[in-house]
Amino acid sequence: MRKRERDRLEAFEMWVWRRMEKIKWTDKVSNAKVLRRVDEERKLLKVIKERKRRWLGHVMRGENLLKAVIEGTVEGRNKRGRKRMKMTDDLERGEYAYVKRKAQDRKGWREGKAYF
Repeated sequence: MRKRERDRLEAFEMWVWRRMEKIKWTDKVSNAKVLRRVDEERKLLKVIKERKRRWLGHVMRGENLLKAVIEGTVEGRNKRGRKRMKMTDDLERGEYAYVKRKAQDRKGWREGKAYF
């Protein structure tokens, strides 16, 4: 995930907390104070990554077109311009292989042990 996208998601998360606490934008309240008031920490990015890993694990267990697209095994010409961001771009190096390996354990997946 690009820095700009991360910053926007974090800003959205803080906007939601401020909205729930009815803090006006003109009030001088820092993000740290808002988080202390609601007794929470920033979680949105963690939740997004966790759900993305679970979804990837679900897709990796099957043999379908979506898996081929994610792994880049589809033949064809590349389009001009900047490459589009892939679903796996925001996962750290080596994490994709780890998710793929864990997803193969169907029994553990069903029992909840293969969650990431």
